[in-house]
Amino acid sequence: MRPFAPSENNSADDGPGCPASTPGIQYFLRVRGAAGMPHPGGTLLEHLNRVARVLDEWGADPAVQVAGLCHAAYGTDGFDRTLLDVAERGTLAELIGERAEALVHLYASCDREVVYPRFDGARPVVFRDRFTGREHVPADADVRAFLDITAANELDVFAHNAELADRYGPALHRLFRSARDLMSPTAWEACSRRLGR
Repeated sequence: MRPFAPSENNSADDGPGCPASTPGIQYFLRVRGAAGMPHPGGTLLEHLNRVARVLDEWGADPAVQVAGLCHAAYGTDGFDRTLLDVAERGTLAELIGERAEALVHLYASCDREVVYPRFDGARPVVFRDRFTGREHVPADADVRAFLDITAANELDVFAHNAELADRYGPALHRLFRSARDLMSPTAWEACSRRLGR
């Protein structure tokens, strides 16, 4: 049996009703433990599905939706649990496609302490990879996807954890406001509405 084949019990109800609801991806996330990891709003799997659903509602392309569903696969600078090691990038790419995996890696590898302040400065924004320490300039489409996934992720976290919203919401609103020229208009509008109080 293939390691990430969908189980017979998997159904479309497991996913957000978008390309990210593919049974094989849902099965992979379950096998890797996402359904058992606590996260604001329930489990990590529930959170990932909500992020993908929001990206679908915002009109993100399918690769971005799938990347949103898998954005925590390698852990993130704000979430240290992982579903697979970054050395297993080929495994994830085979499952979700190279474009979506590259976006997952970009999201996971972002050194937020270094990169976030750069959104308030010159363009293009130089990213720092927290795994390797290397700096690079992602393509504009990748930066937009990164910011939209970030917005969908943070808005979902804040919706389920008022303490985090109070503590980090104002700073993230400033980040998104300074980066709004790089975001999709729908993502920026949602951030402005939810965080701009």
